[in-house]
Amino acid sequence: MSLTRLARPFFLRRIDAIERYAEAAEEIQRGVLKKLLNQAANTAYGHQYGFDSIKSYEAFAKQCPLNSYEELKDYIDQMRHGKSDILWPGRVRWFAKSSGTTNDKSKFIPVTPQSLKDTHYQGGADAVSLYLHNHPQSRLFDGRALILGGSHQPNYNLPHSLVGDLSSILIENINPLVNLLRVPSKRTALLFDFEEKRDRIAREALHKNVTNISGVPSWMLSVLNRVLEISGKSNIAEVWPNLEVFFHGGIAFTPYRKLYTELIPSSRMHYMETYNASEGFFGLQSLPTDPAMKLMIDYGVFYEFIPLEDVGKEDPRVLPLWEVSAGKNYAMVITTSSGLWRYQIGDTVRFTQLRPYKFIISGRTKSFINAFGEELIVDNAEKGLRKACADTGAVVSEYTAAPVFMDQEGKCRHQWLIEFATPPADVQAFADILDKALQNVNSDYEAKRFKDITLQRLEIVTAKKDLFNEWFKRAGRQGGQHKVPRLCNDRKVIEQLLSLNNE
Repeated sequence: MSLTRLARPFFLRRIDAIERYAEAAEEIQRGVLKKLLNQAANTAYGHQYGFDSIKSYEAFAKQCPLNSYEELKDYIDQMRHGKSDILWPGRVRWFAKSSGTTNDKSKFIPVTPQSLKDTHYQGGADAVSLYLHNHPQSRLFDGRALILGGSHQPNYNLPHSLVGDLSSILIENINPLVNLLRVPSKRTALLFDFEEKRDRIAREALHKNVTNISGVPSWMLSVLNRVLEISGKSNIAEVWPNLEVFFHGGIAFTPYRKLYTELIPSSRMHYMETYNASEGFFGLQSLPTDPAMKLMIDYGVFYEFIPLEDVGKEDPRVLPLWEVSAGKNYAMVITTSSGLWRYQIGDTVRFTQLRPYKFIISGRTKSFINAFGEELIVDNAEKGLRKACADTGAVVSEYTAAPVFMDQEGKCRHQWLIEFATPPADVQAFADILDKALQNVNSDYEAKRFKDITLQRLEIVTAKKDLFNEWFKRAGRQGGQHKVPRLCNDRKVIEQLLSLNNE
């Protein structure tokens, strides 16, 4: 009997609970918060902010401050040095290493056994549940899952304590039975050297019956291209004819969609977006026809939201989930079973509907261009690129953009550095379409572009092949946890890339 057929009833049991989100969101979220507060009442942080006296969300919002990584860093450092009961009960042994802050190269996010179970692994299981619900003919478990992973290293040389990419922590702690259904081997998945890992993953997976793949689109693309190089095949469907789904996340899929449809020309192929980060697992695309993701509200995560116009203010408005509006951009604030209390994760979201709560990731609180009052966010950039690619037949593989504050002629503009998988016949025409599309989706950008008075038409610099990968390689940042900064309000990143592009 098909293994998928045997497993299907187990996964489909979750669908009723997920569908309850539409009618009971506030009840569910208040319950999550109550449980988190009760569990952490006897921690150092719980004592400091009187968790045992908090009986409602309103009291929690009043007593517990908003936090960035900097505010929690001292607590996390104590945890990394082996102290127990600091932000969460017990001793935390795992820390997910992610991109740094203004003051530090890296952030170290606590990963507790409870957060692994009730958030990260529950998110992975629910992704399968929703996929099987939407695709009754799936044979997902009748083959192997190709899952990309990162690496880890000792944490301050403390016994059994490690820091690393979240994916490596998930691989280390996963049920051993799951390893029977996945490739590559654990040893290969945890290799540090990405070039060696990429080659070994491709060789180990080449002759397996791969039915599903999971990872960040940019790094998975690199692995798939290596599979083609080794196999000599013209597309991935020839290598793995039963491949049916890519569970992707980490970065926007828009620049990669056409590349994947060309690489995997199969009518049976599906794509499902997930929103999983070092800090938690937050969203899943619940319908193939709707790119918005459903906010997963019964994990160990309590959500709050800051209206985008209040981000950075000394006393911003902070709303619980049940007070948000559709169509507005919010910075997300999370409280989790890994001990992150009212933590500003740095992502911005926009709700597309409220029953159930569905959203798109609209950008990062620090990934935007607002040098001239234009307030350009990543969601604007993605829509503009989609229009320019559709009209010109171009395919973008990577990009970043930053302001040019004033050139020799006293003119200001946005400069885009774009690596094309398929270049447009006319780059200037592509720039015109992109510029006009940005004006159509962003009224502030349109106002600043009016008659070229404040802001001139954007400039496109074409990047040489593999420029962004080379930049990552020189910085020692290859692997699925590292992402290209799409929009920057300064020129630090783009200047590094332009220098490398001119070598």
